[in-house]
Amino acid sequence: MAAEDEKSTSSNSDASHNAQGDARNQEKSDGIALPSHVAGSGSLDRLVDTARDYARAAASDNTLKAYAKDWAHFARWCRMKGVEPLPPSSEMIGLYLADLASGSGPSPSQWASRPLSVSTIDRRLSGLAWNYAQRGFTLDRKNRHIATVLAGIKRKHARPPVQKEAILAEDILAMIAALPYDLRGLRDRAILLIGYAGGLRRSEIVSLDVHKDDTPDSGGWIEIFDKGVVLTLNAKTGWREVEIGRGSKDQTCPVHALEQWLHFARIDFGPVFVGTSRDGKRASDKRLNDKHVARLIKRTVLDAGIRSDLPEKDRLAMFSGHSLRAGLASSAEVDERYVQKQLGHPSAEMTRRYQRRRDRFRVNLTKAAGL
Repeated sequence: MAAEDEKSTSSNSDASHNAQGDARNQEKSDGIALPSHVAGSGSLDRLVDTARDYARAAASDNTLKAYAKDWAHFARWCRMKGVEPLPPSSEMIGLYLADLASGSGPSPSQWASRPLSVSTIDRRLSGLAWNYAQRGFTLDRKNRHIATVLAGIKRKHARPPVQKEAILAEDILAMIAALPYDLRGLRDRAILLIGYAGGLRRSEIVSLDVHKDDTPDSGGWIEIFDKGVVLTLNAKTGWREVEIGRGSKDQTCPVHALEQWLHFARIDFGPVFVGTSRDGKRASDKRLNDKHVARLIKRTVLDAGIRSDLPEKDRLAMFSGHSLRAGLASSAEVDERYVQKQLGHPSAEMTRRYQRRRDRFRVNLTKAAGL
């Protein structure tokens, strides 16, 4: 099972890199270039390449992959309808949104007949706007053919967001207890504990390097001190520092787990979390894909018997990478602003969305108003 998991991680990583490459190639061919009336030269061509590198850095790899899939989805839909995706047509995009919301595709084998959620439709529209911008076009989201259809979809189909279950303190303890003590188990234990104590996104976990600038695709680095570890992250909302203090005992301490993994895996440079050999005894130099974190959470939830009163399918659907962040927000009994800072949220309201249990009536405005 473990070997298969590693193999699956590798194959998914390859597919992920392919999608990422498609997005980057698309950006190169349809994006930044010299004006047609300017003759190329060695220095100008180098500047074009530099500008393209900066443009690629404007969006995360996951965002680029999502935008590439959005464009491929829309282009296929256009071909099926006998129209061209370029230039943008507000009327056709309005029909596309209606199709996504109604799920009126021709057949399951050709098209997803399941209606998409409002948030997914909104994301698809953002992806189209980005892709059109890369090709020199402007998509007017306020055009009545788009805006009114989208407003109607939201009014008719909008639902409260489906939240993943939080992994609480007793859950994470059961999950790490279910892991073996071989090299792979040491790594996965460090991933779970660091992700939980840091309130990290799964992409933030796997993007860490040992030192600053170890690799071109680094998303941050670590610094280990006597009292804990500091993670410097280039995250979704910009650069931030995450402090993870040492725990009360080594068995559950995220910093000790990280040190054990780095020591026995003999990692002193490059990515912190990498794959292992099939026998689980040697570390490779290849960075883990963020999907490994999601699979790890689901697998250990089952192995630890969490929510065993429910069918396996339901249990798998309840937990994801976000469960670690929600777990910290729900379990940490400290002032809310400290949790907000740890999660990197711009507002306390965003942090409250991650709290699955809290004192909702701590401030009673009814009594405060004299009633």
